Amino acid sequence: MKKDVLYIVVPCYNEQEVLPITTERLREQLKTMIDAQLVGEESRILYVNDGSIDSTWQIIEEHAREHKDVCGVKLAGNVGHQNALMAGLEAACERADIIISIDADLQDDVKVMTEMVEKYHQGCDIVYGVRRERKTDTWFKRNSALAFYKLMRRLGVKSIYNHADYRLMSRRAVQQLMNYRERNLFLRGIVPLVGYRTDSVYYDRTERMAGESKYPLSKMLNFAVNGITSFSIKPVRMVLTLGILFTLIALGILIYVLIAYFSGRTVSGWASLILSLWFIGGCVLIGLGIVGEYIGKIYIEVKDRPRYNVEKEIMQ
Repeated sequence: MKKDVLYIVVPCYNEQEVLPITTERLREQLKTMIDAQLVGEESRILYVNDGSIDSTWQIIEEHAREHKDVCGVKLAGNVGHQNALMAGLEAACERADIIISIDADLQDDVKVMTEMVEKYHQGCDIVYGVRRERKTDTWFKRNSALAFYKLMRRLGVKSIYNHADYRLMSRRAVQQLMNYRERNLFLRGIVPLVGYRTDSVYYDRTERMAGESKYPLSKMLNFAVNGITSFSIKPVRMVLTLGILFTLIALGILIYVLIAYFSGRTVSGWASLILSLWFIGGCVLIGLGIVGEYIGKIYIEVKDRPRYNVEKEIMQ
């Protein structure tokens, strides 16, 4: 009986320091699963070069020449982690029965891939890799992540706490994922919408082996805003609610002013007036910014440009 083919999709951006170690560890894990007859011998590691400006692609080419189980896709430019991941999923979907996505830094435990594949054989189409805890994170990152996941749930977004982009998906799950054509990708929120039977595996995350994090604070904030505005219109409704509240406050102030006027009391309060104007002005600008964020996303979506362009493929 022919075994299912597994492709491990690894998005890469300036990962020249870590790639040799990554290839070695992933090949070891792939061989372990092949020897255990969990996956077929045609299984591969698929690197996606997301417009790296260092030697990442040259290293991928070198590894592909040396090892038949290493493949590569080179994108024509930098399109971002989520789009690069989608490019890898789409390329792998044509050749694989099972696809596991993982970051190149291998902070996620590769050994739980075995458990992921076992759960796939038990009937799961999607298996999430979930961190047990966040000991390796700073206090700020740990608590901001917790606040983000809580906010997403409050906004009605389906998400798995402490899950990033380490997951297994069956071919039919990836094919269904490809039907979600938005350009503002937030895969952690889209994948749960696919449905099918899901499960999770748990692991401890380690420190990055080499290189620098590709998610500094600015990118993390941008990622969070993208996730919120891609899945919920509640922020716009909050702006409307705020507008109604300010209108009621203004009516209350008007009543107070009229009472003070007819009772003969002078109304002094230049400072409070100026502060009120600044406060209301700030709230108006925040509201416009939130609405503008949604309009900007509409602008990007209606242009319907390709998510990425593939410059070169190494498949074997």
